[in-house]
Amino acid sequence: MSRRCQITGKKANNAMAVSHSHRRTHKLQQPNLQWKRVWWPQGKRWVRLKLSTKAIKTLETKGIHAMAKEAGLDLNKF
Repeated sequence: MSRRCQITGKKANNAMAVSHSHRRTHKLQQPNLQWKRVWWPQGKRWVRLKLSTKAIKTLETKGIHAMAKEAGLDLNKF
């Protein structure tokens, strides 16, 4: 599975690492992804998702059903 948030779709960002002498090299800035078990009331079960920490914070306010609907995610597959 790729390093991508299953709800928001966040993924790695291409960036530059700048040294003390100002040499620039390419690097990837990875999102802060966590495995999270979320209670899904409509399905009456736990759903295990790989989410960014930003998505976890938003999930607490909006709810799993609303966020999955926005993302076009079918929670029956998880």
